[in-house]
Amino acid sequence: MRTEVAIVGAGPAGLLLSHLLARAGVESVVVESRSQEYVASRIRAGILEHSSVELLTEAGLGDRLRAEGHEHRGVYLQWPHKRHHLDFVDLAGRSVWVYGQTEVQKDLVAAHSGPVLYEVSDTRLHDLTTDRPYVTFRDRDGAAVKLEASVIAGCDGSFGPSRAAVPASARQVFERTYPYSWLGILADVAPSTDELIYAWHPDGFALHSMRSETVSRLYLQVPNGTDAAAWSDAQVWDELAKRLGHGQDGWTLAPGPITDKSVLPMRSFVQTPMRYGRLFLAGDAAHIVPPTGAKGLNLAIADVALLSRALIALVKERDAGPADRYSDDALRRVWRCTHFSWWMTTMLHASGDPFDAELQLSQLRWVTTSIAGATGLAENYAGLPI
Repeated sequence: MRTEVAIVGAGPAGLLLSHLLARAGVESVVVESRSQEYVASRIRAGILEHSSVELLTEAGLGDRLRAEGHEHRGVYLQWPHKRHHLDFVDLAGRSVWVYGQTEVQKDLVAAHSGPVLYEVSDTRLHDLTTDRPYVTFRDRDGAAVKLEASVIAGCDGSFGPSRAAVPASARQVFERTYPYSWLGILADVAPSTDELIYAWHPDGFALHSMRSETVSRLYLQVPNGTDAAAWSDAQVWDELAKRLGHGQDGWTLAPGPITDKSVLPMRSFVQTPMRYGRLFLAGDAAHIVPPTGAKGLNLAIADVALLSRALIALVKERDAGPADRYSDDALRRVWRCTHFSWWMTTMLHASGDPFDAELQLSQLRWVTTSIAGATGLAENYAGLPI
């Protein structure tokens, strides 16, 4: 097989890149180790930045988002006996949208017309420092395939072959593992809040998010190594009620049937550069952030926006300038979002140290009473321009 851009990974980053390339007349082939059903059903991010919504709309992918998604002006920051609303529109002129990654994936699948090869195996990347790189794999029937390309885009996440294809001598890794995880649940119950609640509590962080008018997404800070099955539904709701302030100023948390329960480790990871020869990395293949700042999917979208322009210039116009700048341009945003995610995480998660707790409460009071502090959070959360 031969194509202009071989894309490894058919999640949102890979399919969005293929879609943007196709709109500019650049051919691509997408290969994915999982089934289409598996990729479509993965429960991931649910908050889209202002810039992400703009890009998806410009790419012809915004109709259902704007019809079925929910625009939020801001978030609530909370600690015991206090809850403050930060209005991002007033502070920074930008809003965010609640629209799950599963919904973005549905829109991309519906709009995509190029070849996507699902359930491939033994994927390997070759000759990356030449102008004739290629990918080998076995298709779902076990047949060996060689896919030649001018460029390879690694959009295959943390555990795919693209990141590992960069030699150790050609990469630098920055990593931090946090001493806590999130216990996340999906529940068939209407959200008890109009916008997200980020709650600091001495017993641990809690977050009330949502997926739709009838489905709530909630999280609890738990120790690393926690087994989700060890938490009964009643325990989950009791702990959420305590940390989110059930009964505070008349607010109540409505429980409901829990349909999914999982534990998410908290981790920051950046691999630089985001290019090796004719291999370009995007999304989780290059970086991971803790979900506290709602940056994972949005960073992938921003990467793809830059990468699509770079590859269009490289393949169609033989202009290597944007491709040569891609890694540096993308990493400026990656590090800004990595810092913001770290800052939100360390401000809101209990460490058990009373000194840390007082520092966190001081920070929360400053953010919620200072225009400068509130604006900084709003600008970063609602998203910087791509």
